[in-house]
Parts: sequence; structure tokens; C-alpha cells
Amino acid sequence: MASSSSKPPPEERAAEIINSLPSSPNLVTKTGSVILGTGLVATAISQELYVVNEETVIAAGFFILISFIYKAVKEPYRDWAEGHINRVKDILNASRTEHTQVVKDRIESVEQMKDVVSVTEGLFALSKETAQLESEAFVQRQKVALATEVKTVLDSWVRFEQQAKESEQADLVKTVVENVLKSLSNEKTQKDVLAGAIAEIEQLVKNKAI
Repeated sequence: MASSSSKPPPEERAAEIINSLPSSPNLVTKTGSVILGTGLVATAISQELYVVNEETVIAAGFFILISFIYKAVKEPYRDWAEGHINRVKDILNASRTEHTQVVKDRIESVEQMKDVVSVTEGLFALSKETAQLESEAFVQRQKVALATEVKTVLDSWVRFEQQAKESEQADLVKTVVENVLKSLSNEKTQKDVLAGAIAEIEQLVKNKAI
């Protein structure tokens, strides 16, 4: 009695068998599959086309077990497959987004490089002009330095000539004074000078200048 009470009722057992069987909604229902399969088996047995033996029971049990495993694994496998597909999609989308961003960054860097080229050209032209101006300024400074040096040399020569001329004039004056004093110390010269002075005075008197 104990063993018979632990077994499920025939209705529940039949429902479990029906639920474990595979079916396609486009062809027949699960109940139709059971009825069709039972009818075919019954016909084959009654016509002695098929003899039920241990292999048949094992095959039926294996078929039921496979159907049960398929039903038990179907939903988790589908969830796992969908999750894996979603992960792959996320990875692909992330890679595509990253690649797109890299391309955008590259385009922006190229555009910035265009600006850098124009700025570099402008700076090069400015540096070239600055170098030219510095070269011209250096030449002008050299000219000014040369002119200053020439002026200094000329000024020194002018001072030298002026000093030489002044020295020569001083020597000439000294010589003339000495000669005059020497002449005046001579008696004949004194008489000549006195006679000349008297003659000039007489001439002035004649001319009524005095």
C-alpha cells in the first residue's frame, strides 16, 4: 500500500508525459502528437508489425528523457545565448563607437595640423623678416661704428694739425719778436726807424692830417 500511495495519479503522469513531448504549433498539438503516436504504436503491435521488447521500453524511456532534458535546458540555454549575443553586440557597438571617436579625433587633429601649417608658415615668414631686419640693423650699427671710428681718427688728426700749427705760429712769432728786438738794439736800425717815423709825421703835417 505504501508503494502504491507514493506513485502519482495516472492523470498527472499522463499530463507529465504529454508536456515532455516535443511539438510544433504549426503542425499538431502535444495531445495530438500523443494520440497519433499511440495509435501508430497500437496498430503496429496489433498487426504484429512491431513486437514490444526491452529495447523498445529503453528507447521510449530514452526518448522521454531526452525530451525532458531538452525542455529543462531550452530556456536557460536560450537566456545564455541571448545574453552572449547581447554581450557580443555591446562589445561590437563599443568597438564601433571607439573607432568612430578615434576617426573623429584623427580628423580633428588633421584639421588642427592644417592650422599649425598656416601658423608655422606665418611664423617662418615673420622670423625671416625679423632676421632680415636684424641683419640690416647690424649693418647699420657697423656703419655707425666705422663712422665713429673714422671721426675719432679725423678729430685726432685735426687736433694734431692744430697743435702743430699753433706751435709753428708761436715759433714764428718768437722768431719775429727776437729779430725785431735784435734789430732795435742796432744803432743804425734805430736811426732808420726814427727817421722813418719823422718822415711819416712830416708827411701827415703836410697833408694837414694832424
